[in-house]
Amino acid sequence: MANSPHVFDATAENFPHLVLENSDKGPVLVNFWSPRAGPCLMLMPRLVRLADEFAGRFLLVMLNTDELGRLAREQGVVSLPTVKVYRHGRVVDTLHGAESDEVLRRFIDKQLADTADSRLRNALTAHARGDTGSAVRLAAEAALADPYDPRIPLELAKLLVLQQRYAQADDLLQALPEEARAVPELRRLATHVGFLRAARDAPPLAELERAIADDPDDLEARYRLAAVRLVANDYEAAMQQLFEIVTRGAGTARERARHGLRELFEMLGEDDERVTRYRALLQESMH
Repeated sequence: MANSPHVFDATAENFPHLVLENSDKGPVLVNFWSPRAGPCLMLMPRLVRLADEFAGRFLLVMLNTDELGRLAREQGVVSLPTVKVYRHGRVVDTLHGAESDEVLRRFIDKQLADTADSRLRNALTAHARGDTGSAVRLAAEAALADPYDPRIPLELAKLLVLQQRYAQADDLLQALPEEARAVPELRRLATHVGFLRAARDAPPLAELERAIADDPDDLEARYRLAAVRLVANDYEAAMQQLFEIVTRGAGTARERARHGLRELFEMLGEDDERVTRYRALLQESMH
């Protein structure tokens, strides 16, 4: 099992930590098996393949009952193969026999859905009753339980924004896998949070304007000024600064400003005169 980072072998010594303690963080599936039982040998590679496919969303532990028969009996195992799911130190589900890949996948999906969905529901319930602190904690736990569900970082980031924890929301969204960042709602929220963070960290308005007057190529000052203007709903001034960055800048700064403009276009809508004007200017700048 050493070839997989998601699969471990149980011993009498490591079982309390490997299985019971880790089950507080997420589902731990324990495969009770014997090298003398043919169905166990059929099931094992399928479980390992699924553990790698799910990439850490659950922990797979192999327990050899020939070596750990007493521990297996203490865990209520009476036939092989048996797969038990542990959550918060106790067994919450059991699967008997060398089932098909389809059955195994449904069994695993159920464990992950129960973990992430219930915590997300609890987070939204806590927010509805005004306990945003608990809501953030529960949503963070849900994100750890299922890091590939885009709903969870979306709701968590929104809760962080409500607490004005813009830096944490921004860091969370920027750390998402590339495919998650491409989800339209997450992409729009990431842009919005980035502006909120920049505006909050910005120096006073007069200081920003003075910095730009002294150095028109101070692109960071321009971006912060755009953020401050955007938060104040002065879209024209924000778009003007972003377009200046596009025309003066290069690399990451230029791409960030171009992305910000496109998100503003989408937010304001195609019928907005400012969108029509700045879209044309942006297209001209690319030629």
